[in-house]
Amino acid sequence: MRSDVLVVGGGLGGVAAALAAARAGRTVVLTEEFDWIGGQLTSQAVPPDEHSWVEQFGVTASYRALRDGIRDYYRRHYPLTERARARLELNPGGGWVSKLCHEPRVAVAVISAMLAPYRASGRLTVLQPYRPTSADTDGDRVTAVTLTHRDTGEKVHATASYVLDATETGDLLPLTGTEYVTGFESAADTGEPNAPQVAQPLNMQAVSVCFAMDHVDGDHTIDKPADYDFWRSYQPDVWGGPLLSWQYPHPRTLERVGHDFSPNPDDDPLAVNADQRVNPGNANLWTFRRIAARRTFTDGAYPSDITLVNWPMIDYLEGPVLDVPDAADHLRRARELSFAFLYWMQTEAPRPDGGTGFPGLRLRGDITGGTDGLAQAPYIREARRIKADYTVVEQDLSLAVRGERGAVRYPDSVGLGMYRIDLHPSTGGDNYIDVGCSPFEIPLGALLPQRVENLLPAGKNIGTTHITNGAYRVHPVEWNIGEAAGALAAFCLAHGTRPRAVRETPELLSAFQDQLTAAGVELRWPDITGY
Repeated sequence: MRSDVLVVGGGLGGVAAALAAARAGRTVVLTEEFDWIGGQLTSQAVPPDEHSWVEQFGVTASYRALRDGIRDYYRRHYPLTERARARLELNPGGGWVSKLCHEPRVAVAVISAMLAPYRASGRLTVLQPYRPTSADTDGDRVTAVTLTHRDTGEKVHATASYVLDATETGDLLPLTGTEYVTGFESAADTGEPNAPQVAQPLNMQAVSVCFAMDHVDGDHTIDKPADYDFWRSYQPDVWGGPLLSWQYPHPRTLERVGHDFSPNPDDDPLAVNADQRVNPGNANLWTFRRIAARRTFTDGAYPSDITLVNWPMIDYLEGPVLDVPDAADHLRRARELSFAFLYWMQTEAPRPDGGTGFPGLRLRGDITGGTDGLAQAPYIREARRIKADYTVVEQDLSLAVRGERGAVRYPDSVGLGMYRIDLHPSTGGDNYIDVGCSPFEIPLGALLPQRVENLLPAGKNIGTTHITNGAYRVHPVEWNIGEAAGALAAFCLAHGTRPRAVRETPELLSAFQDQLTAAGVELRWPDITGY
């Protein structure tokens, strides 16, 4: 297959990249290895992690169209109460983690609709389920990528002028020989206050295999997982107690604290104020990432709320899932951990009434689309990252370092982001690192590999560090990165230039930034303070 732009990976960054390049008139091939496009929002089943101003500013116009489309889909197709239907900022799940908690399948439908006109015109081809298995290079250029069908083994040889790596773990980087880093950089290399003295390339954030569940009458207890006794007694050194518990370290104080778990509380989901500046929202884990609140819908439409389990108890810490020979085994064990936690909740978890176990908890694999009842794909927080022309470091955006000055303003900004520097416990034995953050920009230099000319990162694989990835990894930032990468490839083709020349040539950079602005990509924050 031949196209102007090849986007490998159909997560949020890949979708945004494909849309940007196709809107610019380029032919695009977009690939995805799982059954759903949308990545962390769909196949990984993670409700969006977003900043406090998301309803006003700080995201791209196309990301806002995605959010608006999700709300419109509910209004058109779901039996909402009239009060919920009239809510401008509809939050179908009434979850506290985000102002828009929803079922992942709705996002799949909306993303598919956004791509549909380009697929119909022939400008965009989507290959599923395909994963990259090899690549051809010529000096500093990628000339082709071989894609292999997940189930049949059929191979496609894809060539393109620009190749964008939007995979969840930066899979094209080793295949193409593009220089990259993993894990924790050293303080000697980055100067970061929270970095170790010696680099730790295999020390990466935990992955999680999420799942959806509701709570209904009857006994829905799953079979006891084969490794349940191991996980039941498992106690990470930094945890202060067993992993399978309602207690875990507070991300900011590291003090072990308890949390409530009360299925189907008698709450008003429309009264939820999902603003983590004001309230972290995890007092009752059930409502924290709730994706369907039964009281948002007409009586009887939902027998129960549906909640999404992406809680610290399913963070897998036993080893990294990339660049190690036993990566597949760690992914398998991460799924086993999620089943073990569900079984613990069903059989042994303390209840508010003094009893134990919630046998009414029912796994909702139909909601996540996974063949075994869990999410189709693991939630990947940290990928391989390019060695970039510019690497974003902690002191660029840390609130403690930057203070009232705000994050560094990059002359080559190609977008915005905001999230606390939020690192989950890691495979190297580190506890949470949770640092206040200033609203930040995305520098074009972080999208440019130091050597390879026509490969661009389009997701979590940009030039961040282990620490700053904790802020840049979330949904709207990944989308903005992908949109900028797709637009950059199209711009370079239109102007007969190279990505590095765009950054280094004031006239080209200004023209590219004007194009982004015209497409609704915000490049500068108003005068606000982070959290």
